Amino acid sequence: MAKLAFLGLGVMGYPMAAHLLGAGQSVTVYNRTAEKAAKWASEIGGSHAATPREAAEGADFVMACVGNDDDLRSVVLGEDGALAGMKEGAIFVDHTTVSAIVTKELAAMAADRGVGWVDAPVSGGQAGAENGQLAIMCGGDAAHFDAAKPVIAAYSKASVHFGPVGSGQLVKMINQVCIAGAIQSVSEGLYMAMKAGLDAKQVADLVSQGAGGSWQLANRAGTMVDNEFNHGFAVDWMRKDLGIALAQGKDMGLSLPVTAMVDQFYAEVQQLGGGRWDTSSLIQRFRKMNDEI
Repeated sequence: MAKLAFLGLGVMGYPMAAHLLGAGQSVTVYNRTAEKAAKWASEIGGSHAATPREAAEGADFVMACVGNDDDLRSVVLGEDGALAGMKEGAIFVDHTTVSAIVTKELAAMAADRGVGWVDAPVSGGQAGAENGQLAIMCGGDAAHFDAAKPVIAAYSKASVHFGPVGSGQLVKMINQVCIAGAIQSVSEGLYMAMKAGLDAKQVADLVSQGAGGSWQLANRAGTMVDNEFNHGFAVDWMRKDLGIALAQGKDMGLSLPVTAMVDQFYAEVQQLGGGRWDTSSLIQRFRKMNDEI
């Protein structure tokens, strides 16, 4: 049994930490809102700590799943940060989607203290976290990944090592680029079906079984038609991720025109008040354009 800390109990972190405890590990959690950490410990078991440092003290692995670059820095650095409490030889596993720049910055600081770092952003959304079926893309020293893999297996269906620190974040950017284009195309197709007077759900069911199929079409078409957008990953977070991807592309001299376009479409969804809607809400642009909402 390993001693673990988990920092960040949002819609992803809350069930991920629970899976670790369910796998027989010793888990101490930290959350910026202390009441939520206490609630987790009361409902799930394990223990909670007042600071990231306290949670990380003596831990073999420290997992984090927070919001953005600044949030990650806040739980890692400083007198009360996790690094201040981590022992030499421990490994920090970061499930936050952040820039490769901050990943490399913090990994270097960790290395100076004899602490390993694995950047391990996830895909699969809230449902994947709750069901322990996340896909995890990892970067870092191969030995650190090998040590962490059996632990993160508690909430993953697949985890792959892609290379040095920052590689996991790069793959996550690619993942988000692919998702953005897929959701936009599904939105266009479904709305076209509805305006043609077809049964859009029936269309989606048939198309999803052919070359036009995708996870988004198979899993979100019905809720998109029904105006239900409470299925996990929010537009606000998607815009954060796409911003990271677009900045990375610019640094690489790449043009990502579809991603840039969809990012602006998500900005329109935010203007509709949909910042907390899930990412399939792109279809709402069409309804707005046709005065249906």
